[in-house]
Order: sequence, then C-alpha cells, then structure tokens
Amino acid sequence: MRHSKLLKRITHSGGKVLVILLCFFAVACSDAQQQSPSAQQKTVQSLCNQAWFEKVDRQITSGDSQGHGPDLGSIEWRSVVEFKLGVRGDESLPAVDSDPWCAYIDQYFIK
Repeated sequence: MRHSKLLKRITHSGGKVLVILLCFFAVACSDAQQQSPSAQQKTVQSLCNQAWFEKVDRQITSGDSQGHGPDLGSIEWRSVVEFKLGVRGDESLPAVDSDPWCAYIDQYFIK
C-alpha cells in the first residue's frame, strides 16, 4: 500500500522527482570525471623526475661506455631515447618536452 501511494505522488508531481534525481546523478558523474584527469596528471608528473630518467637510461642507454652523452631528462636525451626505440618522428607521440611523453614511454617501453 505504501508503494502505491509513493507511485501516485511521483506520478502526480509530473515527474519532478525523476528530473531532480537525473540532475543529481548527472552532477555526481561529472564531478567524478573531473577528478579522474587530476589523478592521472599526478601520475604523469611523478614520472618525469630524475629517478625515472635514470631507470629509463639503465634500460635504454643514451651515452657511450665512458659516460659521455646528453644530460638525463634533457630534450636531447629524450630525442636519443626516441631514436633508440625507433619512434623518433612518430606523429602520435606526445610532445617530447611534455609530461605525457614520459607516461607514454613508460607505458609502452619501460619494464
């Protein structure tokens, strides 16, 4: 009996409750989507640091055996990394001077 009264109220209100609920869920979902890129951005930014550059250089040596080579993390070093991976000039890569570049290299090439 309670359910039928509730249903009558919802039906009688012209669906206002339904509209309010839909608006609530739409706002809740949009907030969740706005938070996700922020979390991803923190992960991306945390990769482009000296420890990560050293990790990459251990797997993809950028210099010669005598310690000569570009400074780790520099644009020149990143270009050497792309060359050694065979992806230099690939238009689908993020910009070499960006944090997403580190995330891309890490995701697809670094163990």
